[in-house]
Amino acid sequence: MAYSAARKPSGLRKPARSGRFAAFIRTLWTLFGIGLLAFLFYIWAVSANFLNLFGRMPNLKTLENPKSELASEVYSSDNVLMGKYFRENRTPVEYEDLPQHLVDALIATEDARFEEHSGIDPKATGRVAAGLLTGGSGGGGSTLTQQLAKVLFHTREDLSDGGLNDVPGVRMLITKTKEWILAIRLERSYTKREIMRMYLNVTDYGSNAFGISTAAKTFFGKKPKELTRPEAATLVGVLNAPSRFSPKFNPQRSKMRRNWVLRQMHKYGYMDAQALQADTVKPIVLRYNVENQNEGIAPYFRVEVSKMLRDWARETDHDLYADGLKIYTTIDSRMQKYAETAIADHMKLQQRWFDTHWKGQLPWRDENGKVIPGFLNTAIKRTERYKSLAIRYEGQPDSIKYYLNKKYKMKVFTWQGEKEVTMSPLDSLAYYKRFLHAGFMAMNPLNGQIKAWVGGTNYKYFKYDHVKQGKRQPGSTFKPFVYTAAIDQGYSPCYQRPDVATTFPAVAGRPPYTPRNFEGSFSGRTFTMRQALARSMNSITAWLVQKLGPETVVAYAKRLGITSPIEAVPAVGFGSSDVSIYELTGAYGTFANHGVWTAPMMVMRIEDKNGNVLREFVPQTKEALSEETAYLMTYMMRGAVEEKGGTSIILRGGFNFPYQIAAKTGTTSNYSDAWFMGLTPDLVCGMWVGGEDRSIHFRTGAYGQGSRLALPIYGIFMKQVYKNNKEIGISTKDFPIPQQPLSIEIDCSRYYGGQRDTIPYEQKLNQVDLGDLDDEDI
Repeated sequence: MAYSAARKPSGLRKPARSGRFAAFIRTLWTLFGIGLLAFLFYIWAVSANFLNLFGRMPNLKTLENPKSELASEVYSSDNVLMGKYFRENRTPVEYEDLPQHLVDALIATEDARFEEHSGIDPKATGRVAAGLLTGGSGGGGSTLTQQLAKVLFHTREDLSDGGLNDVPGVRMLITKTKEWILAIRLERSYTKREIMRMYLNVTDYGSNAFGISTAAKTFFGKKPKELTRPEAATLVGVLNAPSRFSPKFNPQRSKMRRNWVLRQMHKYGYMDAQALQADTVKPIVLRYNVENQNEGIAPYFRVEVSKMLRDWARETDHDLYADGLKIYTTIDSRMQKYAETAIADHMKLQQRWFDTHWKGQLPWRDENGKVIPGFLNTAIKRTERYKSLAIRYEGQPDSIKYYLNKKYKMKVFTWQGEKEVTMSPLDSLAYYKRFLHAGFMAMNPLNGQIKAWVGGTNYKYFKYDHVKQGKRQPGSTFKPFVYTAAIDQGYSPCYQRPDVATTFPAVAGRPPYTPRNFEGSFSGRTFTMRQALARSMNSITAWLVQKLGPETVVAYAKRLGITSPIEAVPAVGFGSSDVSIYELTGAYGTFANHGVWTAPMMVMRIEDKNGNVLREFVPQTKEALSEETAYLMTYMMRGAVEEKGGTSIILRGGFNFPYQIAAKTGTTSNYSDAWFMGLTPDLVCGMWVGGEDRSIHFRTGAYGQGSRLALPIYGIFMKQVYKNNKEIGISTKDFPIPQQPLSIEIDCSRYYGGQRDTIPYEQKLNQVDLGDLDDEDI
């Protein structure tokens, strides 16, 4: 009993201690439960953006179809990539096109347990937490999947619009939470390969290269599959800090980073020690080239295509610069190359002659050949630099003048390549004003497809497009509209008319107007209509305009597709109103297309990034002329190449083209504009050459007329087209004769036994219908 009594108090104290421990455990479990519930509620609140405190989260549809900006690609009709439209230059690549050592390098560097975790790496996250608690960094804890979520869904920008995101320290916690949630969701929705592919396709490598495909091309001029292991390691090393580790701008630092990536690959068993030693001593050899709008095929054309597609994109809710569209154009890459080469070869020579022509003199002259006073000071006021200075230094003309005359180092365009010089803005303006410019367009008149488009001599330095944007007086290339109206009024190619003056009387304050021939005189000899057009005789054109009326000429120009305003004045037949190469080429196409006008066509179809056709384009046509009139006009214009004295005879005699070519040259007052139009059965070409300002030009017709300054471009171009015609397939046949017999005679040789040009004027007068002559003519 004593023993029992002595032991009893001890037995009572044991349950007391056990009860306190149990209570402590219960408290811990309660706290853990509350913490877990709080954590789950927090995760739910972030996911649901509770009370709009945390910011938006992507919905299920967005998660299943994550969207990154993809560059839209522009292709030629022969399936050559011409260029891209982009804000972020990104072209996707499939996983099968990735080299294994690129994937290995990325895993070894950024996420060694990528194949093991489900979006969050607990070990890496714990290491970061421990590092932060002990005052260190702990290294990076984000998995590749988390990094992908950050880039795909812009967690640091677009999703940070909640009420708590402005609280210091809370914003990053919320952001990280979103990335964890999204990483887990991505892992549930996609395979590891798909996540890897998406990651490499969306990341930024610097130098405007987004995605591995663009990066490989930008830095090494290769496709991803072609990258060597050191090259792949270099690009993986860039990802951590694209500017800091750029192999272009920080080569030493980039090499150190590359070698660290290679050591990581060795550490995780992706390469042996011998390969590591061999790769780390290799230099980084770049083929650096940043894609931009200045480069690629037909840059002027691509700008016009983008203008055309903006309305379509807006109406159909597409983004031309981010949706990865495939745009298939009508351009033939080979013909485009020939056109660009023809422009470069010809203009390089013409510029040398122009510089010699004006050596030691100022080329900006008025109609009387005198230097235009204050020309540069007036021109500089139209520049963006002057406008910016005028705003910045409003009311301070001396400051504006100082900066306009201040010397800067700059690169300028020369026909020998870029050159670094020291110039002031005024010096630079004077330098560039001395350049001649050119525009060229080739089109298939049967379907309207534009095959070549050169808007200028160098897109990087001269952005202004001289095909569609620029409009100038077309000179004698407008005369075919006069002759078309005449043919429809019953005149034939064999109709004869003496080369004598025609005077338009004074009207409404306008003085009398007597157009003169290029030579400045009248021969008095009689010519057929075909001869007159072949020689581009102003006298006979003036007479036709007077007989038909300027309004009729304007009506025919409009019928044939000219949309620019045309004044119905006596000089209309000589191209007094400005038009574009684009309009004129489309109009001339009507003659080769049996009288059917076809609108110039730039794009054939548009596909989405998956190859689904979004839009197909068809030619827009209208009946403009009878088939007979159209054929007669091609016959008339062939005279420029075939008739004695024709303005384009060099195509037969100099370039030795044996095929039928219809042609027309054009030259404006003071040789400000030189034009040429060339037609074959399925190709019509228009071109212009001149100064940026009308006051800048050659002083003589020996250099400045259309047959001298513009026509050779056509000859150089067509020489290459015919040389490679088996590939290109341009017709070398004659212009097709209408199925219905012609209603008029076109063989004019029988009238004078083929000796038309040698018969004296007095004899011809007896054979001309005097009723058609005015007293002044006789």
